[in-house]
Amino acid sequence: MSKKIKITLTKSTIGASPRQRKVVEALGLRKLNQSVELIDNEVTRGSVNKVPHLLTVEEI
Repeated sequence: MSKKIKITLTKSTIGASPRQRKVVEALGLRKLNQSVELIDNEVTRGSVNKVPHLLTVEEI
């Protein structure tokens, strides 16, 4: 079974650059405090590393 991670948007994207907003949207996050569960792979980790100041990540 693949490992999953739970990603939560904890800070607003209002002050973020347009590129960072697109990364957050690509992760499936739209609202503040919304969480998604994604498969833990290189693509997901790379996206999370682009905006770590906006997200909280938990391993499931």
